[in-house]
Amino acid sequence: MSAQIERIEPPHWWVGFEHQNLQLLVQGDNIGKAEVDLKYPGVSIQNIHKADSPNYLFVDLKIEKNTKPGQLKLKFKIGKDKFSYNYDLKSRELSAKEYKGFDSSDVIYLITPDRFANANPENDIVDNLKETKLDRNDDYARHGGDIQGIIKHLDYIDEMGFTAIWSSPLLVNNMPRASYHGYAITDYYQVDPRFGTLEDYKTLSQQAKDRGIKLIMDMVANHCGSHHWWMKDLPFSDWVNAQRAYEKGKQLPTSNHRRTINQDLYATDYDSQKMTEGWFVPSMPDLNQENPFLAQYLIQNSIWWIETLQLGGIRQDTYPYPDKHFMSQWAKAIMTEYPNFNIVGEEWSTNPLIAGYWQSGQKTADGYQSHLKSSMDFPMQQSIVQALNHEETWGTGLVQIYEGLANDFYYPRPMDMMIFPDNHDMDRIFTQLNEDITKTKMALALILTLPRTPQIYYGTEILMENSAKPGDHGLIRTDFPGGWEGDEVNVFQNKNLTDEQQNFKLFLKTLLNFRKTSKAIHQGKTKHFAPFENIYTLYRQQDDEAVLLLISKNEKPIEIDLDRFQELNLEAQKWTEILTKNSVELSGNLTVKPGVNLFSNKF
Repeated sequence: MSAQIERIEPPHWWVGFEHQNLQLLVQGDNIGKAEVDLKYPGVSIQNIHKADSPNYLFVDLKIEKNTKPGQLKLKFKIGKDKFSYNYDLKSRELSAKEYKGFDSSDVIYLITPDRFANANPENDIVDNLKETKLDRNDDYARHGGDIQGIIKHLDYIDEMGFTAIWSSPLLVNNMPRASYHGYAITDYYQVDPRFGTLEDYKTLSQQAKDRGIKLIMDMVANHCGSHHWWMKDLPFSDWVNAQRAYEKGKQLPTSNHRRTINQDLYATDYDSQKMTEGWFVPSMPDLNQENPFLAQYLIQNSIWWIETLQLGGIRQDTYPYPDKHFMSQWAKAIMTEYPNFNIVGEEWSTNPLIAGYWQSGQKTADGYQSHLKSSMDFPMQQSIVQALNHEETWGTGLVQIYEGLANDFYYPRPMDMMIFPDNHDMDRIFTQLNEDITKTKMALALILTLPRTPQIYYGTEILMENSAKPGDHGLIRTDFPGGWEGDEVNVFQNKNLTDEQQNFKLFLKTLLNFRKTSKAIHQGKTKHFAPFENIYTLYRQQDDEAVLLLISKNEKPIEIDLDRFQELNLEAQKWTEILTKNSVELSGNLTVKPGVNLFSNKF
């Protein structure tokens, strides 16, 4: 009986990593019966593992530090049947230290690619994939946006003042419906052809880098799509959680979504198992990272994409759902290879104790170390929205921002926390703030001035909203006006925008481009004053550069005495109001306008 190799993953590798071990997943009919041989200077086979399925083989290679790039000839033998496979071992284009991750000097533009811009209509429908419907009137169908659409508008992203792009996943989601979002991956090494090709993805990365823009890849270690190629023939009996129930067609356990079991000193095994091993949704099989072969597969896959695309960061989806010890192992492996890199994990908790648990350097009660540099700051996001929506009382209103930021004592590195007004899973910020433009400006000004790493969702610049259907993901991910030929409104060309949209876009562009060069915001020390007279004040300073933000919930201008700010030595400096570019004196009394009042001594 002959064997046929259908795939070897990773598809190729590189020389010169800190980790010298590489594990190849070999898949093909009856390949598990094969003997494997290899002769190449500096590369040796350490072990060969059979899987539970006869159609898999896992080959452990050791690649010595001084190994030269070239082509490995893997020789396979099953009985009298012999065949070989040429496997490329490449040289690395960049040194490990040249992979610089996003940080607090960046502002990240989050894009849902299917809804951003369609620059290549020819790839809208791919006949050999399960979903071939294209309907822009259906919020849950594919709309045709693609990688080329992002490339085409890189100048717009750059001119707006963004310095990094986070796109939701671009890997193939060969699912029968609602596959546009990208989080049900069916092949971890293939770009979805409806988005483009691997070469398109590389071009996006390179052209972004040419403009000083980093590319962040959205990764999913917790689950895959139910139509992933391996689901028809799983390598091991424990490759996915609840695998026996899946294979017998029985009801699948879903996660209880009790993410606090990761920190809870009193958590039961029952609740912990339900959380970690339950499926996120029935169409997304829950991967079992306790299987060492799957664990290694996921780690190598992440490194492969970092190296292939020369990434500037990773956003890891549903961070607390996989096995947390695996996630620590995964993050450590990446940060060991790329010491200047960055990873942000999604932990949708509004409790700062939970969010901070996942940041590396945290002193945890259970001794857990995540090796994760950044965590998403859902607690502060909620504080900002509530502060702007709630009435001003002793315990509500702007004091919620003040007390929320006071929690920074708990975070090992507050500036590495990722703050945002909204994202692809939340109501648009304009909707959250009841379509109040002044409040939305206050939220954005604050987010872009805080000691944080900010992320802004596409469309925020023109006040996109989903007020007709709060919580509706399809509407939250609305098409970006101008991304499709024939769109009456075109943001890229400033065509047919309302006055309010034009004004807000200019407001955000001004803030972003100011922030781009402000060391005081990137790295400066922070002071803030308890709210008074419906005003919250934030001060950032680095060396001789300072930034002062006052946000006012008053309906009319109000005059305040600057004596309370005496410790800041404001009167000794020359100040410019950023939004008007007017010079101002910050001594004696100051008239504070409703909304945003932003000053710099280095503008």
